[in-house]
Amino acid sequence: MKRSVLTRYRVMAYVTGVLLILLVLGMIAKYLLDVDGAADFTRVVSIAHGWLYVVYLVMAFDVGSKAKLPVARQLWVLIAGTIPTAAFFVERKLSRELEPLVTDGSTATAKA
Repeated sequence: MKRSVLTRYRVMAYVTGVLLILLVLGMIAKYLLDVDGAADFTRVVSIAHGWLYVVYLVMAFDVGSKAKLPVARQLWVLIAGTIPTAAFFVERKLSRELEPLVTDGSTATAKA
C-alpha cells in the first residue's frame, strides 16, 4: 500500500473530526446558549462537514480496501466520521497498524 493512500485518509479523518467538533459546539451555542450568529456558523460548518464527510468516506474505503480490512472494521472506520472525536482515535489506531504495511510495501492483511 502506498503512503499517499494512508496520508489522504489521515488528513480527511482530522478534517472531518475537527469540523464535527465545531458543528457540535455550534449547535450548543445555537440551541443551548442562544448565541447570535450561531445559526449562520452551524449552517456553514454543517454543509462543509457534509461534503467533506463524503470525501472522507471515499478515502476511508480506499485505505480499508487496500489494507484488506474485515467488513466490520471497515464499517467502524466509515462511521467514525459521524461520532465526535471518534475519527481521531480510529485514525490513530488504524495508522499505527498500517504503518508497517506502508514501509514494507507488503500486501499482508490488517488484524480484525
